[in-house]
Amino acid sequence: MELGAQSCSDPEIVAILLGSGGHGYTALDSASALLDQYGTLASLMGQPLDKIAAIRGIKSVRAIRLAAAFEFCRRVLKEIDRDA
Repeated sequence: MELGAQSCSDPEIVAILLGSGGHGYTALDSASALLDQYGTLASLMGQPLDKIAAIRGIKSVRAIRLAAAFEFCRRVLKEIDRDA
């Protein structure tokens, strides 16, 4: 909290959105697996829910949570672009 979200790595940001891990792995493990597979946040953002949900620890609810966060980003960027 002291350093703010901007100080977090990409896997840490995704882990925060995931919220928790499972038995024997953390949200950070799952987030790292996603980014290892898809490379970047932008690439991850374009993946279908079933592919995201296939990663250990993600499942459908967490995949939907990530998709909602990505949609939030798209909408904010659209507003920024419109207002520029």
